[in-house]
Amino acid sequence: MKQPLWTPSPERVERSNLTRFMRFAGERRGREFASYDELYRWSVDDIPAFWGTLWDFFDIRCSRRFDRVVDDLTHFPGAHWFEGAMLNYAENMLRFSDKKGSVLIFRGENQARRQYDYAELRSQVIRLAQALRREGVRPGDTVAGYLPNLPETVIAMLAASAVGAVWCSCATDIGPLAAIDRLGQVSPRVLVTADGYYYKGKRFDVLPNAAEIARGIPSLERVVVAHYAGDNAVGDIPNAVLWDDYLGTDEPADFAFEQLPAEHPLVVMFSSGTTGKPKCMVQSAAGLLLNQLKELVLQGDIDEHSTLLYITSCSWMMWNWQAAALGAGATVVLYDGNPAWPDTGAIWRVLDEEKVTAFGLSASYVHSLLA
Repeated sequence: MKQPLWTPSPERVERSNLTRFMRFAGERRGREFASYDELYRWSVDDIPAFWGTLWDFFDIRCSRRFDRVVDDLTHFPGAHWFEGAMLNYAENMLRFSDKKGSVLIFRGENQARRQYDYAELRSQVIRLAQALRREGVRPGDTVAGYLPNLPETVIAMLAASAVGAVWCSCATDIGPLAAIDRLGQVSPRVLVTADGYYYKGKRFDVLPNAAEIARGIPSLERVVVAHYAGDNAVGDIPNAVLWDDYLGTDEPADFAFEQLPAEHPLVVMFSSGTTGKPKCMVQSAAGLLLNQLKELVLQGDIDEHSTLLYITSCSWMMWNWQAAALGAGATVVLYDGNPAWPDTGAIWRVLDEEKVTAFGLSASYVHSLLA
């Protein structure tokens, strides 16, 4: 057997989230888990007990608890999960109201920096959600993003979830036809985009591509343009409005997060398109929420003391995973641009300055370091 690259100290194992969960599950289920292998074996031998215990461990916010975890595991796919439960994904992401300091930080390769504390993030989400409701967006409608890795991207995803809309997104590094191939399949009513982005020291104008996308998707009724790397204008995009104008300044004091069944669709992700037209993959609210928290909190040991940065874009499923760290109480650092520009130390300086404790990187970035 090969020597492990790293082994946690006994002290770190003792204070880990996984150890806390093993004790919690043991108390709830009247048994003892002496090792990770025992926990794993239980998780696959008694699937309803495992996932029901996870729900309680994470204290999922819901207006109605589930009647049963799963109806029939012999139907896979096809089994129904957490029947009877009513909840909202965004409400669970925005639950750490007592967290001090920044919860969302943005760093761009052009040295831009923005930060949001809990109140500021929640305010932006609620104001956009209220604007979507005024637009007539209802549960089951689709809101799409054609965006860089900006705070507005996370805010738009959470706002769509808050009103029960389905979210899907593509990064601005793909062309308009590729974006239409993806987003056009789900008939979005609203598109959120930006005026530009930076990559390798150059500014790229997004407005012409966004205009082509808006004209190529007949279902679109509104395009919201966030300001980042342009002139804070909407160009010739049909039915477009600037982000600040769309949100307005009023925040409703009594905003209600839409309560939805556990299997209500939350996001649509897309395959790479290497074998034909990109395929849509639908993820449900409760399933994605629980699995993201399981991976982040138990496997990643992420908590309210963590600061997470992942090199990703909103075309990649890891973007959704990164944003979900908000639901673990962590601070999320978004980075947009080339992490190795103007030199390979660029992203490492950001990690140091923002005191990042958990860093995710891609194979392409590793290859760039070896070049």
